[in-house]
Amino acid sequence: MEDSNNMKKTTVLMVGAGPSALAASVYTTREHIETVLVEKGVIGGLAAITDKIDNYPGFAEGIAGLELADQLQKQAERFGAKIELGEVKSIEKIGEDILVKTTDGDYSAEAVLLATGSDYKKLSVPGEKEFYGRGVHYCATCDGAFYKDKKIIVVGGGNSAAQESLFLTRFSNDITVLVRSEWRASDVLVEEVENHDAITVEMGWQVSEIVGEDNKVARVVATHLETDKTKEFAADGVFVFVGLKPNTDFIKNSKIELDDYGFIKTDSNLQTTIPGVFASGDVRSGATMQIASAVGEGATAALKLRMYLENKHRAK
Repeated sequence: MEDSNNMKKTTVLMVGAGPSALAASVYTTREHIETVLVEKGVIGGLAAITDKIDNYPGFAEGIAGLELADQLQKQAERFGAKIELGEVKSIEKIGEDILVKTTDGDYSAEAVLLATGSDYKKLSVPGEKEFYGRGVHYCATCDGAFYKDKKIIVVGGGNSAAQESLFLTRFSNDITVLVRSEWRASDVLVEEVENHDAITVEMGWQVSEIVGEDNKVARVVATHLETDKTKEFAADGVFVFVGLKPNTDFIKNSKIELDDYGFIKTDSNLQTTIPGVFASGDVRSGATMQIASAVGEGATAALKLRMYLENKHRAK
């Protein structure tokens, strides 16, 4: 609904329409809580652009990411969730309500859920975008099983790269880790990686291109930073672990507290430092970066939102 100043009003506004927000909206709308989701990109988030999701409970043969996202959207909309396309510019608490400014107009909401997710940091090299989901991946837990007995390249030198390399040894005994400068992972992980028979570590290599053949990844071209030598590494799959970037730029000037990496801090009720503003899924500090966890947190956040609204109305 809109007031005389064209301010759109809703009980709950959710920023983002990925798995966490969609799951949360199923819970709120089933209880007849008016809910609007504002999404600036793809409905379904990273899940929607993942070729196949093989570790989501309930799908024995896996499910295409786009199909899962579509089903989540249809379920949320069946109960009355409204999804609007737009980009949120700012969030501010005004009195008892929360003002959310977007490119599609301003909203006044009684409560807000931030579920904008995060995005994988990219190498930004030719071939990376073109072969995403067809040889280029950012989650070994999600996609490692597709590369049983295949040749795998891992790019990165932090804890994630080390941990995911070790995880990939469950499927392949031919893994090469390309570390750009030096290890940033813990000494324990580095020692385990470097002593694993299935893993070869190549230090000082910066990826310059990912090359494909027959519509799939075939090799990685890298340049050695000290010698300027170029080398090609054969690969069936490339797993990039150079960090995650939370989608929190729009709240960096707000009173919502972020951790050192830009993720949203919450309390045990998933509430942020602004009363009435909650966060769930991959954007939340401490999240596990798994779709199943994001969906679960969305359900939990919805229940906490309901409790917040009940207490708020009871106090009036």
